[in-house]
Amino acid sequence: MAMILALILLIFLSTNGVIESRQAKAVVQSSMEGLEYSAISCRSHSASLTDFGGVGDGTTLNTASFQAAINSLSQFSSDGGSLLFVPPGKWLTGSFNLTSHFTLFLDKDAVLLASQDENEWPVIEPLPSYGRGRDTEGGRFSSLIFGSNLTDVVITGNNGTIDGQGELWWKKFRGGELKYTRPYLIEIMHSENIQISNLTLLNSPSWNIHPVYSSNILVQGITILAPVTSPNTDGINPDSCTNTRIEDCYIVSGDDCVAVKSGWDQYGIAFGMPTKQLLIRRLTCISPFSAVIALGSEMSGGIENVRAEDIVAIDTESGIRIKTAVGRGGFVRDIYVRRMTMTTMKWAFWMTGNYGSHADNGYDPNALPQIQNINYRDMVAVNVSMAARLEGISGDPFTGICISNVTIGLAKKPKKVQWNCTDVGGISSGVVPTPCELLPEKTTSCDFPEDVLPIDYVQFQTCSSSCSGKKKKH
Repeated sequence: MAMILALILLIFLSTNGVIESRQAKAVVQSSMEGLEYSAISCRSHSASLTDFGGVGDGTTLNTASFQAAINSLSQFSSDGGSLLFVPPGKWLTGSFNLTSHFTLFLDKDAVLLASQDENEWPVIEPLPSYGRGRDTEGGRFSSLIFGSNLTDVVITGNNGTIDGQGELWWKKFRGGELKYTRPYLIEIMHSENIQISNLTLLNSPSWNIHPVYSSNILVQGITILAPVTSPNTDGINPDSCTNTRIEDCYIVSGDDCVAVKSGWDQYGIAFGMPTKQLLIRRLTCISPFSAVIALGSEMSGGIENVRAEDIVAIDTESGIRIKTAVGRGGFVRDIYVRRMTMTTMKWAFWMTGNYGSHADNGYDPNALPQIQNINYRDMVAVNVSMAARLEGISGDPFTGICISNVTIGLAKKPKKVQWNCTDVGGISSGVVPTPCELLPEKTTSCDFPEDVLPIDYVQFQTCSSSCSGKKKKH
């Protein structure tokens, strides 16, 4: 009798396991069949991470499953492309590499958990325009989601989550325990036609999104959250990129919400790849110790034609900050910002020519940056300690500064001097409180270009699991 009961129990457990497995697969299949999303490209083929042995229990390591899935799906790059679906669950993983003509899609209840085991993060070479890692000399850990020399890549979801579990990395950084530079959450290099959208990014070890040496990039509908005291958790850092659009993002971080870069000192000068044709719109930022939008400090390849509008800053150190130094070389020019609302700020505007951290001692002390044609207009700020801190470089002034139609309401205990200006030149119009003498009053309105940049012509398609759908402007 005991043997019969044991046999019945074994059959029951085995059958029940099959049923549960089939139910889980049915849920995944149902989720995939109901999939509808906006993207620059739809795909002809799709698979789930579970098809490659993925287990979303928060403890099973899925690095190999992610890479196996992507490697397998890469065979469809010339046959309509492919989509990897990450279903509900907590998916622990180390760094993995993407492929071209590919979409990574996270379900709304999917969480990618970044491994805290350094062995799960390959060490790669420093960026050539930096000459070294940002945290340490030498190499750097590859980002959680990484890709190089790619085209047509979409990283999206219906607000799925990528959790960098960064606290361990922050402690190692503060304790001087790192051998290599901390990883980012998403880094795409030497690539084109990239979309990163509709995701929540939490607690990155360092920067969150880093497109570098790339073009035609869309970052849309991203929520980025990290403790405001976390080190270097920049939100979105376009770096030596052309044609980038950042829009409809909410960022709370321990560093700049958007940091525009193009290489460091002599390395950036030699590499010579500027960031240009950048659109930033409808951004909300909280960062008590950093800027909403920072230009630099690594700007040695140049930054030009940046347009930002409809920006909200709350409890943030500064609205727009230009950071550079002797030895940087390069340029920051043709910058246009309008319709910005700021609440509880240390400075509304900040420019500094003495941001003196260098990659090494090999920088050229005669390499002076050119800062010119900087336009700010149509802004309102309240509870501000100091209107502006504008500090150019002696013998190398920042020129062509224009500030118009700006009203800055002061905090209860503001600084006695509201405008601190040295080695700058320009004009102002309709600005309260009255700017410094180096920005004399003129009857003018600062420029904001009316032409359309190429990245604004990019259209999204409405895609479904069958990859059908018609194109529509988004």
